[in-house]
Amino acid sequence: MKEKKTISGNLFDLKILNRLFQYLKPYKGTFLALIFLTVLSAILGPAKPFIIKYTLDTYVQNNDATGLRNMVLFLLGLLALHSVVEYLHTYIAGWLGQSVIRDIRIKLFAHLVRFRLKFFDRTPIGTLVTRNVSDVETLSNVFSEGLASIVADLLQLATILGVMFYINWKLTLYSLAMLPLLLLSTYIFKEKIKSSFNEVRTAVARLNAFVQEHITGMSIVQIFNSEEREFEKFKKINEEHKVANLKSVLYYSIYMPVAEIMAAIGTGLLIWYGANAVMKDVVSLGDLVAFILYISMFFRPIRMIADRFNTLQMGIVSSDRIFKLLDNNEDIIPNGHYKAESFRGEVKFDNVWFAYSGEEYVLKDISFEVKAGEKVAFVGATGAGKSSIINILNRFYDINKGTILVDGVDLITYDLNYLRSQISMVLQDVFLFSDTIRNNITLRNEAISDAKIWEAADLVGARSFIEKLPGGLDYNVQERGATLSVGQRQLISFIRAMVYDPKIIVLDEATSSIDSETEELIQKAIEKLMQGRTSIIIAHRLSTIKNSDKIIVLDKGEIKETGSHDELIAKGGLYAQLNKLQYKNLLEA
Repeated sequence: MKEKKTISGNLFDLKILNRLFQYLKPYKGTFLALIFLTVLSAILGPAKPFIIKYTLDTYVQNNDATGLRNMVLFLLGLLALHSVVEYLHTYIAGWLGQSVIRDIRIKLFAHLVRFRLKFFDRTPIGTLVTRNVSDVETLSNVFSEGLASIVADLLQLATILGVMFYINWKLTLYSLAMLPLLLLSTYIFKEKIKSSFNEVRTAVARLNAFVQEHITGMSIVQIFNSEEREFEKFKKINEEHKVANLKSVLYYSIYMPVAEIMAAIGTGLLIWYGANAVMKDVVSLGDLVAFILYISMFFRPIRMIADRFNTLQMGIVSSDRIFKLLDNNEDIIPNGHYKAESFRGEVKFDNVWFAYSGEEYVLKDISFEVKAGEKVAFVGATGAGKSSIINILNRFYDINKGTILVDGVDLITYDLNYLRSQISMVLQDVFLFSDTIRNNITLRNEAISDAKIWEAADLVGARSFIEKLPGGLDYNVQERGATLSVGQRQLISFIRAMVYDPKIIVLDEATSSIDSETEELIQKAIEKLMQGRTSIIIAHRLSTIKNSDKIIVLDKGEIKETGSHDELIAKGGLYAQLNKLQYKNLLEA
């Protein structure tokens, strides 16, 4: 409960509201226009009953048909003007809200892509989707339905009260007899609905996270016949979502009738007292009619204002979550500024220790050197730390102890974009976006021409399969490249690595998902790709790394052996055992 209270915050959290208003600065003129329209609407609305009162008391009572006609025409003009003002107010408030959330969503996404991978390891994707889509969308209502409407309602209430007291203070007091009870019920409703809305937002985030995760991992769910078990989990989370929403429905279903009854009682008291006063000639008929109209206008915004406050409250809750994410600089990768005039690709690890969490080190006191243009391979059992070396070289994660030097310069001093532009990776698990082959290769880098793409495609022998696809480079591969074979996806990843012309090439099990015929084809392309470049290769199949300049054998995060293939075989150590085991398995197969 303490956590929920913290998330909800206060309705008028000035710190959060002030930050929200910072995003209005580019739209200062539009915001001022909205304020002007808000004030104008608050004046025009209450003016109509006053004109009706004046018409009844001045022209109807005196049987002045000409004056009556003129006032009716004036009133119609006023109604038309008020309608135009209301239209402009609604449209501008909506436009302002959408413009602000567009800016916030852009800033939030730009912030997210700068986070370390460690942040994404511990944060459900569905939760981040909720922050960047649902929570940001809720903010638009703060400007279109929340804050602007609350200000308009409060101004209208103040104007109505002022006019009512000006006309007849006694009638005003009778009209507002039920106001204290209505305000009390409105406050109780606001507090209850605030809590329920917070539960709804939490339930939505959980639901998004669960659905996203299970759709992504649907193959695992199906292969292990886990559909029913996961369905039961989904039903439980969905039920929590339903219960959270029904709470808000319950509060609305109680509050709205109560508010209507109180408004009706207030109107009844007004008519009872006012009618008697008219018969006694204490109050004019125009006054009574104006008050009946005013009381309806007065209670309507009070009934609505609770809803407006909750719209604002939801915006405050969403803003709080978004700003906490934007304020999270702990997970931002610190960026250096160094850019080498000539990048060679020499890599040196000096007593490097690394853990994904705490002090559970997956790399322990690792030291090795890869000279520029050298071809170095890492081998070892699963969990030995091979992929971790790639992760920290690309600064997806930062090391705990030690130093990594690239061309003799500490890795953390490099400009991150520059550093990664010099490194290309081909991974075992190829990720393709739901986009064209061209955009999956270039990643929308307009500096990479189609000619360069086809040159790389020829190098890896991929031109023929690309040309056979409908649209060629314009063919949409669908989500994660679902319409392509594993081998085709792998070939595209090779082209992607080549067109960026890196100085360091990393191959992480790059040919493990390709059949023998395709592997033989691209091995020649790999040799060309690695010419003049520093090459770091990770492979379980030792046959693919026999020609490496150096082979480093890892075991449980430590370097056990270093040498060429022949040297390590002659040594008869761990590498020789791995080679013998693979050779035996190959014969048995």
